[in-house]
Amino acid sequence: MQIATGTVVNGKIVLEGVSLTEGAVVTVVTRGSDESFLLTEAQENELLAAMTEIERGEYVSLEELLQSLPAHN
Repeated sequence: MQIATGTVVNGKIVLEGVSLTEGAVVTVVTRGSDESFLLTEAQENELLAAMTEIERGEYVSLEELLQSLPAHN
């Protein structure tokens, strides 16, 4: 797993210092132009661990999550 920073150029994401294979599946987290996105080392590690769990298939689908929520009255 990698974390990379990129810039949108002509509608495509250009990564800085990272090479991905053709067809690689990626997740993009964006921030607004006036928002910062800083993580502590612990937060970054937690995010990477969560992403690893998802890659192993250890997650709850949206449907499962919605079914587990209490009904609205």
